[in-house]
Amino acid sequence: MASIICGSLAFDTIMNFEGRFAEQILPDQLHILNVSFLVPALRRDFGGCAGNIAYALRQLGGTALPMATIGIDGASYLERFKEQGISTEFVRTVEGSYTAQAMIITDRDNNQINGFHPGAMEQAHLTTIAARSDIKLGIIAPDGRDAMWQHAEQFSSAGIPFVFDPGQQLPRFNGDELRALLDKASWVTVNDYEGKMLSDRSGWTSADISRQVEGLIVTLGADGCEVWVDGIKTHIAPVKASALVDPTGCGDAFRGALLFGLDQGWPLTRCAALGNQLGALKIAQRGPQNYSVNLRTLEF
Repeated sequence: MASIICGSLAFDTIMNFEGRFAEQILPDQLHILNVSFLVPALRRDFGGCAGNIAYALRQLGGTALPMATIGIDGASYLERFKEQGISTEFVRTVEGSYTAQAMIITDRDNNQINGFHPGAMEQAHLTTIAARSDIKLGIIAPDGRDAMWQHAEQFSSAGIPFVFDPGQQLPRFNGDELRALLDKASWVTVNDYEGKMLSDRSGWTSADISRQVEGLIVTLGADGCEVWVDGIKTHIAPVKASALVDPTGCGDAFRGALLFGLDQGWPLTRCAALGNQLGALKIAQRGPQNYSVNLRTLEF
């Protein structure tokens, strides 16, 4: 069965800073912050949450239906999807806009500073979701604000269970809006920082949120993740990566594995364990879509 993946398609310009941000930023001078980082390594990758999640799901053998918008410079992304065997039927080109662009600087400790131009992503609400016999699941990843809101309503109306993954768009919703979105979602996934913000804004603890949905997953980076179901927390141990090269897209790799497991009918803890494995594979490669998966080496 197929999964609709709502989110951004973007070009990632990724730069590596060989020092540490903490050594360059003076805490007592943040009000006049003016820093420059020398980045000897620079590359451009295919990225965006929808693209990265679709790539991960496809690597595992799942069927991904990315629902996203690109700009007048997005033809190469369409070709990329065709090469990967990923459907483009829900990818819309917006004339007069550029494809979303992310500018990412990563330091030697894998901390990141990002700049993001949404471009065509802000028109993602123009594409709508409807029930279809081959569509089993969905995910709302960071996208245009209107698209996230409307797609949640459309998933709910179509009876398609979905994962809510607000990510960096979380600050664009107030507490009432977040509670309404959580009410429509079947599962929620956030990193630990986003989890704290989600609790602060919604007024619900992680345990509370897990009682509103079928499950909440909080990723913890190198410490694995927490799976919350009906107020009970289970820690899923991390998987040691062969190398720590680039964290860009690790969360999206995890989410692709989550969709794959949910499509198989697995319990959430098993889905999360596979997510940790895929995250470890991704962090050992540069760029969000340059790793490969050997299914025979994964522990299902």
